[in-house]
Amino acid sequence: MKISDVIVIGGGLAGLMAAAVAASRKKNVVVLTYGSGSLPLASGAIDFFNADNPEDAVKNLPNHHPYKKIGANVLNTAAKFFIDIAAQANLPYVGRVNAQIPIVTAVGTLKYSALVPESMDASHLAGKKKIFVAGIDGLKDFYPKMLVDNLKKYFPDKEFQTAKIDLHLLGGRDITCMDAAQLLTDNEQILANELKALNAGVDDAIIIPPILGVMGNFSRSVVQTQIRAEIIETTCLPPSPPGIRLQRAFMKYLQSSGVKFFENSKVVRGIVDGKKISGVVVENAVREKIFRAKKIILATGGFYSGGIFMREFDNPKEPIFDLPVFFPEGAENWSNVNLFDDKPQGFSTTGIFTDDNLNPIDADGKILFDNLHVVGANLGSCDKIFERSAGGIAITSAYKAATI
Repeated sequence: MKISDVIVIGGGLAGLMAAAVAASRKKNVVVLTYGSGSLPLASGAIDFFNADNPEDAVKNLPNHHPYKKIGANVLNTAAKFFIDIAAQANLPYVGRVNAQIPIVTAVGTLKYSALVPESMDASHLAGKKKIFVAGIDGLKDFYPKMLVDNLKKYFPDKEFQTAKIDLHLLGGRDITCMDAAQLLTDNEQILANELKALNAGVDDAIIIPPILGVMGNFSRSVVQTQIRAEIIETTCLPPSPPGIRLQRAFMKYLQSSGVKFFENSKVVRGIVDGKKISGVVVENAVREKIFRAKKIILATGGFYSGGIFMREFDNPKEPIFDLPVFFPEGAENWSNVNLFDDKPQGFSTTGIFTDDNLNPIDADGKILFDNLHVVGANLGSCDKIFERSAGGIAITSAYKAATI
């Protein structure tokens, strides 16, 4: 039976990043996925930490935090690798670990991120003379007037104008941003013609929903080269074209690197050989199949992805390797009295603890398996949503696990 260098379990951001890093180091990589991963739900932007200087903030975190295990020195290296992978798929990103780049949300607020798709970079809005907000006829969940009302709070001295664009592709039905992005692929000239009619100048900006195609930057290039004003995409409700563009950028790199993908592959258990996992067992309709590897990277996610589940309160489980899961004990510590308090939620800190090599450990700090590495949302001891660190932890932990 063939033994791979690396098996990655999971096809979200952390899993794809880990596979890409391992492949870049000439490793033989197998990716086992069960589901479509989390990127279709994501904005495409990567946050490292809710601080002006995430590099310094990471140094001051408690020792049990995932970033302390990953190491501050990995942040910039992982960010550069991420940007390079996207660029190879003609999906340019801007930013760095300590950057604060504004993006316009679907409701017209500004969100600041470290790594941002070039099409969403709103850094130049403050210098624009006039800002157009263009809605799409038939598009759900995008309300130009609401965006303008909220953006005026940030730019009270700017002139705003709303517009309605007809793509002539809808067939009389309501569509999502993903529908529009797919419809516009190879039909970009329709949008370009509609935007030209706005007569926006070089000192203006046009804000649109994220509909500029589903593959790289091609659709945006076709349109932007014909429009004098800067075109800026917002975020949107899932499914998210920017998230799918990023997913496809990784897939393009992995496929060209010879990484083998096995979709709809539910990993049910590991094959334990002392302190090593020599392989994993995949369940399918006919019979179980064994995949063997020298190293296993666990990137199945947390509660939201099924990488951790809890059928009994105060008893969370990791379903594949039966790793110990750490969590705040007691119902009173599970969540805040006020759901939207400005402090971490206890349940969000649930996850697996590791040593500095991201090997899983028990309550006494003992390494359980020295060739199994835990990455991304599987890692415990921090509220990644509250910290705005989910993307950063995903790519940096994946980078480290793949290079050990």
